[in-house]
Amino acid sequence: MINKLWGLFIIIGIVFTLITGNIDTLNDTILTGAKNGVNIAVELIPILVLWSGIMKIAEKSNLLEKIARIFQPVLSKLFPSLKKDSKALGYITSNIAANALGLGSAATPFGLKAMEEMQKENDCKDTASDAMITFLVLNTSGVTIIPTTVIALRLMHHSMNPEEIILPAILATICSSIAGLFLDYIRRSKKK
Repeated sequence: MINKLWGLFIIIGIVFTLITGNIDTLNDTILTGAKNGVNIAVELIPILVLWSGIMKIAEKSNLLEKIARIFQPVLSKLFPSLKKDSKALGYITSNIAANALGLGSAATPFGLKAMEEMQKENDCKDTASDAMITFLVLNTSGVTIIPTTVIALRLMHHSMNPEEIILPAILATICSSIAGLFLDYIRRSKKK
């Protein structure tokens, strides 16, 4: 659906540019947009590699399982259908930690592994379990303590104070997480 929407936006933009006779602007935008996209990707790679490496070390050293045990009381309330020794809880913890550091790209592999582990415990294989839905809500709205990627982008574009985004990011993501989890709770309550 999103692909169709973006495709529609692109087509409308091209048609509008042709109608108004700004073909030079269109060419410049296409060329500079592609160049800027590649530059941003190249500049973000070191940050993602660093944090992905740290998360991989934490995973291999069983640090994630230890952290999952610390957060077990909270996670057991959020994911009551998961077993206490579920591997999914470690991956969920990793995903939450990566998202808290503003590293959505580093969080993605942990999110996929968490979903894979939860699917193994899912009785109805063609329908998302309650735990999967709760995780998706939490992952999508995840609390960001340090929006690393946004700060890096602001630094790249010479922001005067790139860290000023931290407090608004914390407040916005806390509100979105609370709202999402509240709606998920209502959904589960109605289901019972």
